[in-house]
Amino acid sequence: MARVIHVFRAPDRFIAGTVGQPGDRTFYLQASEQSRLISVALEKQQVQVLAERIGSLLEEVNRRFGTDVPDEAPPDDLDTQPLDVPVEEEFRVGTMGLGWDAESKAVVIELLAVSEEEVDEAVVLDDTEEGPDAVRVFLSPSAARAFAERADRVINAGRKPCPLCAEPLDADGHICPRQNGYRRTEED
Repeated sequence: MARVIHVFRAPDRFIAGTVGQPGDRTFYLQASEQSRLISVALEKQQVQVLAERIGSLLEEVNRRFGTDVPDEAPPDDLDTQPLDVPVEEEFRVGTMGLGWDAESKAVVIELLAVSEEEVDEAVVLDDTEEGPDAVRVFLSPSAARAFAERADRVINAGRKPCPLCAEPLDADGHICPRQNGYRRTEED
């Protein structure tokens, strides 16, 4: 079957969001343009890495090409709305690609579906017929900065870290390795 590549050259929205309670959240990236809406699921760490790499890419683009890149997202670009519903997972992300399109002065993000076969690097950011399905999004530098800032907020909106070991706390607390599993009770 032929590969499907969903391309968003001027998305109305490209955001990170979650469904579920902290500790049991599913992370999504959602792109919309006019009446098209695509949602892909991925791991929290993938969202975190993508946000960090976008920041690094914007710094490099500014340094190397002199492109105007905002230090912070303009208030007009910040999107605080929830994911559009219904959230229907198109696929789960396996490989991600990130690049700069000098012609359109846009950050290019490509999200490839998890695949049984090993993904060849040449497939990323390419229109070859063979390979996993993909979502390709083009973002202006300010929209990319806004995406990264929102992604950071979404990641940090989870469970609070333990003050001793920095592991996430459940609603009932947790067994902290820094206390050798000892938990104080009211009798102590």
